[in-house]
Amino acid sequence: MNFQVTVLKILVAYPGGFAAMEELKHDMAILATSGRDWTDRTRRLAARVPDLNIFSQGLVERLNGGWQITDKGRGVLDVMEGRAAPAQLIDMAPADTVGAPVPPLRQPADRASRRRLRLERRRAARERARVAS
Repeated sequence: MNFQVTVLKILVAYPGGFAAMEELKHDMAILATSGRDWTDRTRRLAARVPDLNIFSQGLVERLNGGWQITDKGRGVLDVMEGRAAPAQLIDMAPADTVGAPVPPLRQPADRASRRRLRLERRRAARERARVAS
């Protein structure tokens, strides 16, 4: 699994491109254990930009206990996925790999609604336990 590609993919899925470290670690753990599909996908994407360094290239910023993807980071991700080919980003990727698009993954469901549903289930379970006793 390519850590830096995974970070870019996770951050782009969050509103505003910002994720707190706890959320980022949680999502990384899920993807790291999701199997060969994710590993193969990140390896293919990383091959398009072999000298990728998300911090020194200014693709990700550290802010207030989390990380945020920059506009340049979004652009590099688009180049890796074959959706865009801006001139300033082309020199970062080998010429023979820019043309073949990689289909995007489904975006995760809204975190707030998942959290709300989880809390509602917990409340219902507590209520059932209280009534049963």
